[in-house]
Order: sequence, then C-alpha cells, then structure tokens
Amino acid sequence: MSELSPMMQEYLNTKEQYKDCILFYRLGDFYEMFFDDAKLVSKELDLTLTGKNCGLDERAPMCGVPFHAVDTYLT
Repeated sequence: MSELSPMMQEYLNTKEQYKDCILFYRLGDFYEMFFDDAKLVSKELDLTLTGKNCGLDERAPMCGVPFHAVDTYLT
C-alpha cells in the first residue's frame, strides 16, 4: 500500500472528527467530497463521480462543486 498524501491525511483526520457530516473540503476554487461522501453527494446532487490520486493504490472517489456556487447546492 502506498502512503497517503498530506492533503488526504488532513482530510481523513478532519472527517474522523465529523463522522456524521458530509465534509465539503475546500481545495482551490472547489469544495471536494471524497469516498462515501462523494458517492452519496454525487448521487443526490447529480454530480459527476470521478477519482483523485491520494497516495493509495486506488484513486479516491471524488466529486466537487465550485466554491462560488456552493450555496446553490446546499439549499
């Protein structure tokens, strides 16, 4: 198994603190969701589910929304 990237380590540490929440993680101009959050959000909001290299052998499931449009998706 490969080593997690620093970004993904931080994401997973934060997610551990907020297990019952969908974590919108700000990366640049996007809020991104990963793993089970990404699968759920992509289905519920009809977003494209893709993957992101994260240091694991497999890409992490990922979806995202532009930060300037996040309110459109949350209401």
